[in-house]
Amino acid sequence: MRSIAFADFLIGVGILFVLEGLMFAASPAWMRRAMKSALATPDNILRIVGIVSAVIGLLLIWFVRR
Repeated sequence: MRSIAFADFLIGVGILFVLEGLMFAASPAWMRRAMKSALATPDNILRIVGIVSAVIGLLLIWFVRR
């Protein structure tokens, strides 16, 4: 079983920054509205969305690295 190297982690973080930066560059007004919407969303909904996103991400990584 191969372990995930720290370099892979940094590449993932880099891709995250690239995608987020592209979203802000392409449509700053939409991102501003999305952030305002997140502020108005109850904590429990944000928590559920975060957990589901994390699980999907882990499953995707597991599937690709398998």
